[in-house]
Amino acid sequence: QAQIVESGGGLVQPGGSLRLSCATSGSIFSIYGMGWYRQAPGKQRELVAFITMVGSTNYADSAKGRFTISRDNAKNTVYLQMNSLKPEDTAVYYCNAVHLVAGTRSDYWGQGTQVTVSS
Repeated sequence: QAQIVESGGGLVQPGGSLRLSCATSGSIFSIYGMGWYRQAPGKQRELVAFITMVGSTNYADSAKGRFTISRDNAKNTVYLQMNSLKPEDTAVYYCNAVHLVAGTRSDYWGQGTQVTVSS
């Protein structure tokens, strides 16, 4: 059972920046990729950004040009740098880690961290 440790989040004014971090336990060789999802009140959870351990990335349209996901394989950690934040970015952000072992996929989720964009 992999562990997920999230950090970052908080309250920021519109136009500001935040950085989220997420670390997962386990062998680097079992990790397919990691990413961030978010869920706003009354809405479904949605992908924000995802990165594989070989560097392929996927961004939601709303994140392109403003958010950057990066990884540190040595630390099993991914970072989400969020710039030019908007009130509509307000949500609980969840880290997701995808592990592949012997062809079996396992998804692990963090407890969530609140991001609030407000003046």
